[in-house]
This record gives sequence, structure tokens and C-alpha cells, in this order.
Amino acid sequence: MFTDTHTHLYSEKLIHDEAQVERAIAAGVTKLYMPNCDSLTVAGMLQIADKWPEHCMPMMGLHPCHVNENYKDELNIMAGWLAKRKFYAVGEIGLDYYWDLTFKNQQIEAFEAQTDMALQYGLPIVIHSRESTADCIEIVRKKQNGKLNGIFHCFSGTLSEAQQIIELGFYLGIGGVVTYKTSTLPDIIKEIPLERIVLETDAPYLAPAPYRGKRNESAYIPYIAQKIADIKNCSLEEVAAVTTAASEKIFPL
Repeated sequence: MFTDTHTHLYSEKLIHDEAQVERAIAAGVTKLYMPNCDSLTVAGMLQIADKWPEHCMPMMGLHPCHVNENYKDELNIMAGWLAKRKFYAVGEIGLDYYWDLTFKNQQIEAFEAQTDMALQYGLPIVIHSRESTADCIEIVRKKQNGKLNGIFHCFSGTLSEAQQIIELGFYLGIGGVVTYKTSTLPDIIKEIPLERIVLETDAPYLAPAPYRGKRNESAYIPYIAQKIADIKNCSLEEVAAVTTAASEKIFPL
């Protein structure tokens, strides 16, 4: 049994493929956690969550790449949804310094505000940290009161940063990038406990080998797990069991 801790099932590239969830379940991926992007993605995400309530779990959050001049209105919408129904995490939140720094300060404010929402509701956070891992770590460190936990999604930092994340009680989300020949992730994974790793696809993006460059989907989780098993010199079954147990510790039942 596997868990995909990060999949955008509601993406325009995926939502019209109704068999995607069935393929994932057939591949042994029985829990699929969906991060939100902004107010415009909520409807599609909840449509899938309501159709597959035992398998597809929604999060609520404002993605840093969607932070702009109306971010406070978006944050109010996120807060309203969190008060209205059950979500399994506050995400996808964080910082992105890769695409555009125009709203950097607003990204920081939104990240901190949503982390406070997570603490208010006793929920984990799922962090986007592209080109910004050090700053995300510092914000988590500032907010950590012993009750904050979650995932650094699509981890792409250094071994030192990985160790700091683990010391803060967080987990590393590992996806298709680990299967790429140029990836440095295998060297880092060798040095960190399997118990602090969770699996993710970030579908429809970052498909693992042998599907690199094509549309990703949650059914490809076993390819990622097998690569981790090879790195750790353990069985696929062990990776499945340990990473699924980690996801169950992170997300509320």
C-alpha cells in the first residue's frame, strides 16, 4: 500500500481523466492528498474529494506562485474554507523565489499567516520551497512550538537543510526527480532515515523515469518507491510500509 502525499488531481491535465484515480488504486496507491493553489482550484479539488472520499483528501492553502496584489482576499477565502469543512493539511504554502520576486514580502506574510491557521486547526503544513529552502526553514523554526509538523514538498535542498528539516520534526517529500540521472537526491537519501521520507508525484508534473517528460499521475508512485528502495538497499515493501506509516503520522485521520 502506497500514499501519494502531493498530487494535483484537479489539474486541467488530469481532471477530465476519470480513470486516473482507479489506476492509482490498482497500483496500490490508496491515499491521494491534494494540495490547493488558490480560490479558483477549490471547486475542482472538492469535486474529486467528494467523489472519492476514502481515497482523495483535500488540503486548503494559497500557493506562493498565486500570491499577488489580492493575496489578503485569497487568505480570507482560505480561512473561510478551513472553518467550513474538513481538510487534511494547510497547503500548498511556502515561498517561491524561482519565477518572480515581485511579491516576495507578500509570500512571506502569506506563508506565516497560513502557518498560524494550521496551528489554530491542529493541521500539518505542506511547504513549497523552490529556491527558498533556507528561508522556509527559518520561518518554520520561528513558528515551531512543538505542535507544528508537515512536509517539505519536492525537497531539493542540501544535506544540511534536510537534517535541519528533520530536526524540526518535518518530513521530506520525494518524487520523480529522484529517478533522474542528474539528480543529487540519491546522495542525500542515503544519509537520512527512511522514516522521515514520504512519497509524492506532484502530478501532473515531474513524472519519474521511464515517463520523464510526459504527464505524471499518482499511479507512478511505485517507480519512485523502487528507486528509494534501490538507494536504501531495502525492499519495495519496506519503502511502502515505512513511507505510508509516516504519512499517517502527518495527516489527521
